[in-house]
Amino acid sequence: MKLQSFFFFLTFFFLTISSSSIPSNYLRRGSSISVEDASSNFLTSPDKTFTCGFYTFNVSTIAYFFSIWFTNSKEKTIVWTANREKPVNGRGSKLTLRGDDGALVLSDLDGSIVWETTTSSTDVYKSELLDSGNLVLKDRNGKVFWQSFDFPTNTLLPNQPFTKNKKLVSWHSSLNIASGYYSFFFDNDNALKLTYDGPEISSIYWPNLDNDLYQNGRTNYNSSRVASFDELGSFVSSDFLVFRSSDSGLRTKRRLTMDYDGNLRLYSLDSTSGFWTITWQAIAKLCNVHGLCGRNGICIYTPKPRCSCPPYFEPLDSSDWSRGCKPKFNRSGSKSRFIEVPHADYYGFDLNATQNISFKDCRKLCLGDFRCQAFKHIMKGSIKCFTKGALFNGYPAKTSMYMRIPVMRAQNSKPKPAIFNVSSLDCLGKNPKLVALPNTFYDLSKHRFKWVYVYSFVGVIGVIEVLVFFASWCFLFRKNSISASLEEGYRTILSQYRSFSYSELKNATEKFKQVLGKGGYGTVYKGVLGDTREIAVKRLENIVQGEEEFWAEVSTFGRINHMNLARMWGFCSEKKHKLLVYEYVKNGSLDKHLFSNSNSFVLKWEKRFNIALGTAKGLAYLHHECLEWVIHCDVKPENILLDEDFEPKISDFGLAKLCQRGCNGLSEMSQIRGTKGYMAPEWTTNLPLTAKIDVYSFGVVILELVRGKRLSSCLVDDDNPEDMMELKKLARFVKGKMQDGDESWIEGFVDSRLEGMFSKNQAAKMVEIGFSCVEEDRNKRPTMEHVAQLLTECKDETINVVHIL
Repeated sequence: MKLQSFFFFLTFFFLTISSSSIPSNYLRRGSSISVEDASSNFLTSPDKTFTCGFYTFNVSTIAYFFSIWFTNSKEKTIVWTANREKPVNGRGSKLTLRGDDGALVLSDLDGSIVWETTTSSTDVYKSELLDSGNLVLKDRNGKVFWQSFDFPTNTLLPNQPFTKNKKLVSWHSSLNIASGYYSFFFDNDNALKLTYDGPEISSIYWPNLDNDLYQNGRTNYNSSRVASFDELGSFVSSDFLVFRSSDSGLRTKRRLTMDYDGNLRLYSLDSTSGFWTITWQAIAKLCNVHGLCGRNGICIYTPKPRCSCPPYFEPLDSSDWSRGCKPKFNRSGSKSRFIEVPHADYYGFDLNATQNISFKDCRKLCLGDFRCQAFKHIMKGSIKCFTKGALFNGYPAKTSMYMRIPVMRAQNSKPKPAIFNVSSLDCLGKNPKLVALPNTFYDLSKHRFKWVYVYSFVGVIGVIEVLVFFASWCFLFRKNSISASLEEGYRTILSQYRSFSYSELKNATEKFKQVLGKGGYGTVYKGVLGDTREIAVKRLENIVQGEEEFWAEVSTFGRINHMNLARMWGFCSEKKHKLLVYEYVKNGSLDKHLFSNSNSFVLKWEKRFNIALGTAKGLAYLHHECLEWVIHCDVKPENILLDEDFEPKISDFGLAKLCQRGCNGLSEMSQIRGTKGYMAPEWTTNLPLTAKIDVYSFGVVILELVRGKRLSSCLVDDDNPEDMMELKKLARFVKGKMQDGDESWIEGFVDSRLEGMFSKNQAAKMVEIGFSCVEEDRNKRPTMEHVAQLLTECKDETINVVHIL
């Protein structure tokens, strides 16, 4: 009996010891967490999603941060930190829930207090980490006295309120948790903004600075200044900013983070791999972010965003491009000349903006002002001259910038070629710095070459190397070295989305032999890549955009990803050849199945409804959720492809943007035309075009899905106004029957080839939606987001069918 008692005691003792090492989700008053036991002494939320404790980026260092992080993410992604500006020592530091006043205190090795909660109370019983990722101080009754949600750092979590007193501030770099230069906050006009606040300048860069608040879809008529996003991934703000995660759903872990590269991004966690996926971001083109390349620096796409120095400039610090570029010359006391920097501009710092002035007078205007460092002369619409007092926020542009440099005696008076010193801007990689590339594009002026030539006497090998390098540079200069380097950069995309050569696509399509279809933007051919993947190649027509602009736009479309959008795999841009490469969709376009005269195959009702729902979801994604707001402009059955399971995939989205030039806003898209019969009435007016033109076209398509025949020939036909009146009469007739509760019209409206095998409720809902979408007054049309929601609500009614004998 004594032996049994002894073993029982030992069992209880070891269980007690082992249980004390099991992580808990709370810290009781008077208890501490020590940095020496950081690997085993921490708090974990009840559902294991979040962990709270001492965090370090390198165990060999002594820098520790008291943080909350995602337990199951691959890199233990931090979402909140108490001491981001002042790390504590890896020895002797601890977090204590003090017994005398209930304050949570972080102390360093010497006992000094590094951080403590602003609220203390003798009623505080414990500090607890919740499933939401919120660290709270509670009393025994659950009353919260303090919470980490009130003090966000760089990340916002689902259901975490974001108000006028809060701000998301980026890290300084990927491994430096201290406050960086970028912030997300409510500005004084009650609207959410992104701003750069660097050592030299401070500027807001989002939303679009070319538009006013209302043009950006915002409002300042609110005083609440509150925003948050829910577990489905929907973000809503009092200034009318709304966006959603592209993978909307309940089971996914998400975070909204102000990244250190200046972009605000919504992330979703892949629970299997532990990696994050970007499901929304504020800035589609990273070169629009201010401050990335510092003073004098220019951000360019090659195809990734990279920092560059203009001619006669060099990086101040090649390991940190945010410090910008320094001149290789002394401005003071020298006569000036100008060099042309093609396809470049600098945002802001205009000394003046003069209209109707010649290039020569614009140049004189800059020469006559000692403050002027560059000028820009624009001849588009009205002639304008801009002189610049400082050169910050350089970005790609359609026109050239003329930079002022001193005249040097040994230099020719002709402008030197605009050869850039280019760096990599790997903004979301593991290396936080902007790493300089080899000095392939450094200025090779005569002075520098002669300096190198002295060393050629060391040996024959040195002479050969110098001559080969110089000859190569001359050859590249004749071939336009900038364009060649940019194009070559695009060919280095090591992913499924990449640049194809024209010869590669020519071989894949057997010299463009098999035509899949033709449309307003070009012809589509079938092809097979060397790895046996089937592709659809669209040869674009009427492309007049510049190379850089074309690449920037296409790269945006390549990042758009939704199950109901045809996936773009890559592109080709060689001289006049502009081609897009898409996944091959097996069952072709909807029109071939819906309007077929063959009675051997009739598209079943379930498939028609799913096509309507999927198409609505795809358009809702383009209008409301994708990385850059896209209006399709040509929604029709020919542009809705069907895969092997008859899931719809919208094609040709965004091509209207590629195939038109100089569009600063949708109101200028007057030259683009959709397909006759699917075009909204505002196409023929001077009204600004909005996403409601796609809603109208979708209304035609969904009515055709129900009807089984073309309706589009009578919707917008200038030659047959009687047909338009007939459609209006039909709309009034159907709406009247719906209001009276009479359902007898349904059987006569639905495609007779279905032989009554359809859902009455779904058919009535689709017709109701269709007629609401083709309202002449666009303000009465619903959004695609609302349409998708209405269709989703009646999705499960497919078994409720009728059969007409």
